[in-house]
Amino acid sequence: MARPRAAVPKAALLFGDPVSAASDSTVDRVYNQLRSMAIGYEFKPGEKLNEVALAKRMEVSRTPLREALNRLGIEGLLRFQPGKGFFCRDLDVHEIFNLYELRKTVEIAGARLSMTRARDEDLRKLLEFLDATGPEPGDRSVAELVDLDESFHETLLALSGNTEMLRVLRNINARIRFVRWIDMRLGDRRNSQLEHRRIVEALLARDETACVGLLEKHIERRLDQVTSAIREGYAQIYMGAQAQAAAA
Repeated sequence: MARPRAAVPKAALLFGDPVSAASDSTVDRVYNQLRSMAIGYEFKPGEKLNEVALAKRMEVSRTPLREALNRLGIEGLLRFQPGKGFFCRDLDVHEIFNLYELRKTVEIAGARLSMTRARDEDLRKLLEFLDATGPEPGDRSVAELVDLDESFHETLLALSGNTEMLRVLRNINARIRFVRWIDMRLGDRRNSQLEHRRIVEALLARDETACVGLLEKHIERRLDQVTSAIREGYAQIYMGAQAQAAAA
């Protein structure tokens, strides 16, 4: 199965989006396009970005391109080396493992806040969302399934009412999305959806101990699991590059 060449458009949060702000500026357009390319590893790990070629491809001057690149560097989606330029980030085992640990910490903290802040009717809507999207993947692409999974977790955190924590989670999700794509392709969606349901039901019952335990088990990844996913990720990146070269 071919890897995704770009991330699919992000599904909207079920109850509105307290973080996003629409903008039509050139910088934002370039930023969003480059962000999608960086998340999907359209640049190979460690590859130096050719700013002249990118500016020509996107039909923009170097100024908005550089501003967009700087934003992506600050977010950790690209790597900047003074005097050398911007590079695609590596698929680093320890960085991804650390991000999963951070994700677990943020989501558990959000769930604890949601215990007292989330409305029953919103939690029931989240259960309806799980019913509507179903345990079976159907004819959805892996990228679409990852998008649905992220939407669930981001909506769950949004119920805490803490928009800054939601910003942090979105940055984490962007930086681990390629690994999650590998996880989704190789994993069991039915079991994952069942775990989602149990997490929401524990929240609805206001059972903090059960909810935290379920969420921790659902998110946690061992170092060997991350290593295996990254090994598979490298294979997909370079197999895709070889296939493109052969078709050219």
